[in-house]
Amino acid sequence: MVDPLRYEVVNQAHTVVVKVGTNVLADSRGQLDRRRIQLLADQLVRIRSAGRKVVLVTSGAIGAGVGRLGLGKRPADLAHLQACAAVGQAALMQLYQESLNPHGLLTAQILLTASDFDNRARYLNVRNTIHTLFEYGALPIINENDTVSVAEIKFGDNDHLAAMVTNLLRAPLLVLLTNVDGLYSDDPRTNPQAQLVATVPVIDPTITRLAATSKSVLGVGGMTSKLKAARLVTAAGEAVIMANGSIDGILDRIFAAESVGTLFLPHGQDVPSRKRWLGLTARPKGILRLDAGARQAVLQGKSLLPIGVTAIEGEFRKGDVVSLRDASDVEVARGLINYAVADAHKIRGLRTEAIAAVLGSVPYEELVHRDNLMITG
Repeated sequence: MVDPLRYEVVNQAHTVVVKVGTNVLADSRGQLDRRRIQLLADQLVRIRSAGRKVVLVTSGAIGAGVGRLGLGKRPADLAHLQACAAVGQAALMQLYQESLNPHGLLTAQILLTASDFDNRARYLNVRNTIHTLFEYGALPIINENDTVSVAEIKFGDNDHLAAMVTNLLRAPLLVLLTNVDGLYSDDPRTNPQAQLVATVPVIDPTITRLAATSKSVLGVGGMTSKLKAARLVTAAGEAVIMANGSIDGILDRIFAAESVGTLFLPHGQDVPSRKRWLGLTARPKGILRLDAGARQAVLQGKSLLPIGVTAIEGEFRKGDVVSLRDASDVEVARGLINYAVADAHKIRGLRTEAIAAVLGSVPYEELVHRDNLMITG
């Protein structure tokens, strides 16, 4: 049966990001499931045939490597994880291409690290590449570059990566395919009375408390990571559907507007591309702590002046993204800093007229100009 609300959501989804988790693609031994990948590929083709642009964000490289190498379980240390990714990524892409060959569809591999999103030029280049692949009619398949990623440049999990790709493309819909039916009122593995939550209007503390803390055998993220990803997307004005990718034909049912999985509704205004990068994507290089007056001024859309900053943390250069936080360590906004960290320390807490005496001139009256701010709190 068609759900009117879901029909509206999928009908407006001219661009779709589909994220598939490791446990959807692999069996309990870590071997890639060819049948499941073929069914996924067939459904992606049908979504495209309706005139939609589709990007696939896929996990599974490390899990596939575990299976190919006959390890039996996921390694714990970085070197062995990266070796598994190197072996498994090739196998993963080969299977996707073989599954799409009958449809005459080319795959395009894109491997990313979080630093690709921190740098504005590289961020734009990723977007331009994906749009060019759309022009060529290829299917962009994105994964984290696990072979080279270290803690400082990792996304953490592919749920977060998928959310950032969704915001990068301003895609109206992100579909998270996992090995559970959606968000439940309690953990269904321990509570048989748990109920599936069909629609979430806003991701508030009541919703986040529903997330189970356990993780899967082969995957990295759990329900908590999926809710964080959904919050990033819905806060920018887009929708998210979380559903069980192990169910045959689940994508067909989603795009037939059936009431499957959990629908997370947009609860923020549509955010311009530059603001998405600034406030929702790039990782802050430093922290500016604000007094009550500066906090109020920023929330009212005003620039941040040095006099309102009580403390500075981190290492940053002029033009880097910084986090503006209040006395309770709650993020109020993010913005592009006008000064490098050394000069920012020198003028912290000063009135505008005192800056010249310290620096010899006043390059900028503001530490962060209102045009380079995005409210996040």
